[in-house]
Amino acid sequence: MGLRTPEEYIESLRDEREIWYRGERVDDVTTHPVIGKAVRHAAIDYEMAESERYRELAAYEEDGGRHSRYYKIPRSREDLLLRSQLIEAATAEGDTLVVLIKEIGTDALFALLAVTAEFEDPVYHQRVRSYYEYCREHDLALAVAQTDMKGDRVKRPSQQADPDMYLRVVERRPDGVVVRGAKAHTSVVTNTNEVIVLPTRAMGPDEQDWSIAFALPVATEGLRFIASPFGDGAQHSGERPISAVRKMMETITIFDDVFVPNERIFLDGGTEAAGQLALTFVEYHRFTAVSYKLPLVDALGGAAALAADYNGILGAGHVREKFVDLIAYAETTRALLEKSADRCIAKPNGQVAPDPMTVNLAKSHFAHGYHEAVQHVQEIAGGILVTGPGDEDWEQEELRPFLQKYLAGREGVGGEQRMRLLNFVRDLTSSDYGAYQEVLAIHAEGSLQAERLQVFRAFNENGGARRVMRLVGRMAGLQR
Repeated sequence: MGLRTPEEYIESLRDEREIWYRGERVDDVTTHPVIGKAVRHAAIDYEMAESERYRELAAYEEDGGRHSRYYKIPRSREDLLLRSQLIEAATAEGDTLVVLIKEIGTDALFALLAVTAEFEDPVYHQRVRSYYEYCREHDLALAVAQTDMKGDRVKRPSQQADPDMYLRVVERRPDGVVVRGAKAHTSVVTNTNEVIVLPTRAMGPDEQDWSIAFALPVATEGLRFIASPFGDGAQHSGERPISAVRKMMETITIFDDVFVPNERIFLDGGTEAAGQLALTFVEYHRFTAVSYKLPLVDALGGAAALAADYNGILGAGHVREKFVDLIAYAETTRALLEKSADRCIAKPNGQVAPDPMTVNLAKSHFAHGYHEAVQHVQEIAGGILVTGPGDEDWEQEELRPFLQKYLAGREGVGGEQRMRLLNFVRDLTSSDYGAYQEVLAIHAEGSLQAERLQVFRAFNENGGARRVMRLVGRMAGLQR
């Protein structure tokens, strides 16, 4: 089949998927007033493959066909960097909101291909390879469901009062398994074709039923998706220039005794492999995450510079200091990301993955610095971010002259011009969309603590402590 058109992608979403929004089942996600916005936003990935500007970046030739570059299995630093450039470009086209309908799913596929290549039983790797080729050939949009509901966070899956707090196998049949449970924070699944399900953590030796990975069409019987309404009130394009037209949906994904056929099962009962798969996925996905954060951090710096100019404070010393902080924040994040590709590590199956140390440092640096960066921008822009007029006020001939006069900035910057910029800053930092990005900075692609833990683990694996121990031991020998 090869590359799909945006129209073919949108048409593929008209099926029997069970999506619930504010207590009502959605008949057609493509025409829904909120989810339809997410559909149109996601079509960016298909539009880029057709555009003159991005055609070469967005697709590649392999096995006699032309495919989306998202499906290119990374085998070199160049493959990783081109993938990063595509993700960054797509997010920039989306006005700082990531598209994610191929990015996250292919991260999961790469992890599955690498981990199952080391299984003693080759059947699982063969299934993953067949599924990968099916998704690539049909240019499918993919979601990933990984984070379990967890219940009591101190207890392991097998220790929960309700064993369904982590997704598990409840029945085994000759032709497959039946699973029950729920996953949180499932991004973009309202408008993808398939959902890939992964373990969320390392499992104990007695937790085989929770050690399961598989993939299913979104329109599978027993799969229910409860879509979050957060940020659904953004309608005025003047006040909300990003979120009035851009949207990414999140869901709670419920598996109500869902049957998974054998050919779609990629891990079943392998408790050690469950943890390995979870870690390998985040190695790839944190690289994706930092790639799609780059347009966002660049936008913060650009917004601060324009706001300072319009407000007439571009030359103020404290403002220049904030600019330097914003520039250093953005460029350090970018440099760490690129270094993680330069230092890529070999994986089974001829693949490479970003260096765990530097990719986690990149993600941690972004996450820990984001709120301070937002604070700098808000301080430079001013309190009018949350006290300014609405679109309807500008439409009133009686009010417009006053708004144009009194909301003006430095000489030559009228009130409408200044407020157009400040409304962008408001949406970026101070609206529901801004709050969404702030929470994502803390929790998306793993918590702040998870990133630090991975940095610590990578340091130990790199042998830094062992080298010091050898040095100390040698010095002790010299002293004797």
